[in-house]
Amino acid sequence: MKRSAILHVLLFFCVAVPGQWAVGDEETEQVPGNDGKVAEQHPLSPGERAAIHKRFTAALQKYPVPVAGMDGATQVHSRRGDALFFLGRCQESVAEYQAMVKLDPSLDASHWRLGIALFFAGQPAKAAAQFDKYHSFDNVDRENGIWRYLSQCKATDAKTAQKELLRYEKDDREPFPAVYRLFDGSLTPDAALRSIPGDLPAGELDKRLFYTELYIGVHAAAQGRRAEAKKFLRLAVSRKWPRDSGFGPNYMWHVARVQFEDLLTAKADSPTSP
Repeated sequence: MKRSAILHVLLFFCVAVPGQWAVGDEETEQVPGNDGKVAEQHPLSPGERAAIHKRFTAALQKYPVPVAGMDGATQVHSRRGDALFFLGRCQESVAEYQAMVKLDPSLDASHWRLGIALFFAGQPAKAAAQFDKYHSFDNVDRENGIWRYLSQCKATDAKTAQKELLRYEKDDREPFPAVYRLFDGSLTPDAALRSIPGDLPAGELDKRLFYTELYIGVHAAAQGRRAEAKKFLRLAVSRKWPRDSGFGPNYMWHVARVQFEDLLTAKADSPTSP
């Protein structure tokens, strides 16, 4: 999400500092879905995936559900919501994020994480409404418009979502002006990738490729094009830049990973499956 929104989140949610949720070198353990098919296709090693599972499981133990009136309860719900989402437990993540808003309603409009969790928890109409609220908080961030489109696509249909796509008059950070055109139908995925200059500094190039691959992937997943979705989400998950960056990019890297892993395991009862 946009830098100003991330700063707002950091100030009021007291979420993780940059790198806190990043994957580190830790002892590994077996995790569900750690079979040969996943191992063959996943850009992360079994050890890296196990470390992710261990880290966020430990976070839930470190931050138990707060009791009524506890100091810092909003921050605890924030951390628990993040950890649960990163573990793919999207319904539970929604409940934690909603608990934050119940404790402090002033956080509602800026709570883009709640919108994403609602989307992955199979509640697209509520997700779209949440992204509408966010647009009143920040009317420049095209990333929000993308998620509103994706939510409406699932809640109604792609034609309606494209017709009601939010329009932006101000410039946004790269690569979103081009990426947004994927969703208004004026740019193909290949053209969006070709629009990224090849002579950019390594970090900037990795950033633009990550966001472009992420949104090509989630768009394909929303429309049921699973092979295309897996191809581009795998590329997004393999990128180094978002894993080493601040909270917002790191969160979106986990979004790519959660969606990719769900497509790999193809759980019939999963709310994140297209």
